[in-house]
Amino acid sequence: MEQRWTRCHDTGSRHDVAVSLPRPPILLPVAALALVLAGCGGDGAETADRPTTPPPSGTATPEAPDTEMAEDTAVAVSETREDSVYPEVGDPLVDALHYDLSLAWTPESDTLVATEVLTFRATDDAERFQLDFDDALAIDSLTVDGEEVGYDRDDKDLFVRLPVTEDEQYELEMSYSGTPEPYDAPTLRSDFELGVGWHVTPDHEVWTIQEPYGAFTWFAANDQPADKALYDFTLTVPEPWTGVANGELTDTTTEGGLRTTTWHLAEPASSYLVTVAFADYTPIELASDSGVPVTIWGPTDDPSAIGETEYAAEAIDWLEEYLGPYPFDTFGILIYDGESGMETQTMVTLGATPYATSKPVVVHELAHHWYGDTVSPADWSDVWMNEGMAMYLQGMWEAEDEGISVDEKMDQWAAFEGEERAYAGPPADYDPRNFGSGNIYFGPALMWHELRERIGDEAFFAMVRDWPAEQENDTADREEYFAWIEEHTGEELTAFFEDWLLGRTTPPRD
Repeated sequence: MEQRWTRCHDTGSRHDVAVSLPRPPILLPVAALALVLAGCGGDGAETADRPTTPPPSGTATPEAPDTEMAEDTAVAVSETREDSVYPEVGDPLVDALHYDLSLAWTPESDTLVATEVLTFRATDDAERFQLDFDDALAIDSLTVDGEEVGYDRDDKDLFVRLPVTEDEQYELEMSYSGTPEPYDAPTLRSDFELGVGWHVTPDHEVWTIQEPYGAFTWFAANDQPADKALYDFTLTVPEPWTGVANGELTDTTTEGGLRTTTWHLAEPASSYLVTVAFADYTPIELASDSGVPVTIWGPTDDPSAIGETEYAAEAIDWLEEYLGPYPFDTFGILIYDGESGMETQTMVTLGATPYATSKPVVVHELAHHWYGDTVSPADWSDVWMNEGMAMYLQGMWEAEDEGISVDEKMDQWAAFEGEERAYAGPPADYDPRNFGSGNIYFGPALMWHELRERIGDEAFFAMVRDWPAEQENDTADREEYFAWIEEHTGEELTAFFEDWLLGRTTPPRD
């Protein structure tokens, strides 16, 4: 995600140094979350919300999901956990393996009609299981393994009344409809004032950004980063619009004035890293020198909105010099009517502003595909693992682009890093109401530069390259990461990491 300078109470930049950063995730303040969770329950019927007449001509309706999965779901088995920062979201009992989402959007009525097939593993015996799914959407039918089951709802919590057995696999199929609503974001960042999850523009276009959570605003999810799953999307919308999602575009068909696209994400992803959008797009096809296909999805009526995003092909080549081969099959950028940037896996989501579509932001979001996407944090307390390294690589790129040394770039950032730490807390112990503030970006970036100077370039860049390669399609927490770094560098770094990540003040720099 890209870091923004301005906070909601600011009127402009707080520093003279120009920096492009990734967008932070959005979290809900504890008090607000308590209010949101005080919703009403349901008995599983909800018949009053079901459509009683066929949809009008020209209304988008979802095609039936294809539950034939090309990959063995073993690649998506996760070690689930309760998140330490946002325990209200996600359930360790559920290990999602594959989401098959058929989504049909009718702009004229701002209506989503959808079918979801979720294949999941139970991690323990229980009398019921829980998913995150916002009750702004009406459930029309819900079955597990083909049998209707009862359920209860409480705001964003969906409780399915079905006993499950440890390590058994289940298939939940659900049809639902309505107009999804964004959820309050746990951050003071001005670019998240609209909230997280599903957004509808005044022109009825759709975009989604959901860090640290918010996928539950448009599908039933185990919305926690430790749980990675495979995804397939079938997206239907009236022509000339197109539905865009993560992964590879595998098919496009048109019939009866409707366009349907299918997308396949071959590697497991955390729910905060998925995206979907509906609008009138014109794709631009590129490729990196190393052969990675790149597609820029820009608005048809405003070709200049893509900014400098065509630099993505060169950015891949630059990053591969330090990080090794790009870890996915495809890369894309989706331009939407907003301000933020998010490293949604293989299909980065960028707001149509000069800043969000600038080269430094493109580099940053691409760097996340090694740090954040192929290896993701198992807990939101370790979001610094994503942002610190992406920020440091961005700083290296900026220094090269500006013709200055990396030392000089780090000196610029050090001039205000203490203020960010004081505002939102230490990088690995931040204020949950200020998710995505500058403290998780700049302090960890400075820390990596200090470690680089301590162990030398050869050992440092070997470490930087090997970690995502060895942890591909996995998650990790700080204990795993620290142990791995110490083993690979031969350094005892406990005090070093504690000072930089948990200290209330910035450690002295060499």
